[in-house]
Amino acid sequence: MAYSILSLSTPIFSQKSFLKNANNILSPEISSFSPKCLTHASKLLTKKYQGNDAYPFCSSYSSSILGYYYYFGYSCTPFWSNQHNNISMSFKENVVVSCKGLSCNDDGSNSSYESRVLSDEFGEDDDDDEEGEGIGGLYEKGQHELHNLMASGSLPDRFDVLGLGQAMVDFSGMVDDEFLERLDLVKGTRKVVNHEERGRVLRAMDGCSYKAAAGGSLSNTLVALARLGGRTMSGPALNIAMVGSVGSDPLGGFYRSKLRRANVDFLSAPVKDGTTGTVIVVTTADAQRTMLAYQGTSSTLIYDPSLASAISKTNILVVEGYLFELPDTIRTITKACQEARQCGALVAITASDISCIEKHYDDFWDIMANYADIVFANSDEARAFCHFPSDESPVSATRYLSHFVPLVSVTDGPRGSYIGVKGEAIYIPPSPCVPVDTCGAGDAYASGILYGMLRGLSDLKGMGSIAAKVASTVVGQQGTRLRVHDAVELAKSFAFHFDGSPSLRSDVASDQISSL
Repeated sequence: MAYSILSLSTPIFSQKSFLKNANNILSPEISSFSPKCLTHASKLLTKKYQGNDAYPFCSSYSSSILGYYYYFGYSCTPFWSNQHNNISMSFKENVVVSCKGLSCNDDGSNSSYESRVLSDEFGEDDDDDEEGEGIGGLYEKGQHELHNLMASGSLPDRFDVLGLGQAMVDFSGMVDDEFLERLDLVKGTRKVVNHEERGRVLRAMDGCSYKAAAGGSLSNTLVALARLGGRTMSGPALNIAMVGSVGSDPLGGFYRSKLRRANVDFLSAPVKDGTTGTVIVVTTADAQRTMLAYQGTSSTLIYDPSLASAISKTNILVVEGYLFELPDTIRTITKACQEARQCGALVAITASDISCIEKHYDDFWDIMANYADIVFANSDEARAFCHFPSDESPVSATRYLSHFVPLVSVTDGPRGSYIGVKGEAIYIPPSPCVPVDTCGAGDAYASGILYGMLRGLSDLKGMGSIAAKVASTVVGQQGTRLRVHDAVELAKSFAFHFDGSPSLRSDVASDQISSL
């Protein structure tokens, strides 16, 4: 049974008939779903594809005759196509049939990034810690680099991935349990703190060894993706960029400079007289992390013409869940996702943290139901989205979410991970490692999924295996970033995944799939 893949340049059927077909074929399992989720599902039906120049469709099993669109994915191929960006993504069983059109320049020429070889671009001091230059020195360099970048017009014509997220400087270090008890911190949690609380914790860390890095969950993913995505035999260098809010303080200059040196273009100008947010990440001997986030005074992200322009030149927009915490940012997120949808870009959402989901549950679901093509979450976050109890299997949460979002990625720590498509959960075994620091594991996993998609990998299980390997590499080191030399070696080892060998294609019968 094979699907026929059709490239759409005009609507296949009218919005009215599309909604009629979708509403007529809801699966019987829907009666057991919660009313809140059904409300969001209804919004998706009426808004998600409104105004697009291509609608999802389902072709028949044995011919190219157009069939009905089965909203919850049964016996169906969701498919997006846009003639301007030429990007498409579709599913056949548990296999991505296509994720094409990811070349970066409209004229077919190579971008400036393609001339950069990863191992030549970065030195070892570009990984996590700053030795020798210091934050003050990088602030001055960052100001000059930003000015030169904008003045020279050296930005690529298109971005493979544009991240929309919090720009935070990480202070990370190792502490003992007594340190947490002394400061009344609960191990393994994340807490938003004010300026005074941040100062109290940093003073307590005076005797500890810690590093400063241009951090944040999203930037970890983008840096890993840029380092994996250097020019190789698997394809040209990937063009990665980020939009976020930083202040005009030294930490803001430090952040911009570090991302630029990691081959991630930071597109936002600093907020005058603003202060940059920070995250203190302390890790105990059992590899558990505790996080304290200070959002700074320049945290609100504004939707403006420059952001709209960047999105219009993007293939995949990744929205960080932590943004939902910032004042008035939901309007920016909504407009950004609308622009991405209109331009044919895929939209990925990161859950970020269970506390974000609990505080902004409705906002998350509005964005996911109406715009998301991909969702990244860990098992706790996935359960929170579904209102499932803590003892519910992550398999159930993965299945549930995959009824609402075409591709769902759920990590479950040392137990492995799952990729959800059309009500099915594909199990991805963990990659062996000795855990040193779990901070950044999920960020690294997301980079592996995106890397596989951008390199054209069609096998979901192979894509998950790549992601698991990237995550285990980060877990086996101190710090949240995938290091340069590790990225080079990983990219070499992944090359065989992209050689088109039939043995690497998933088979529904052999994969560990949990079906409804």
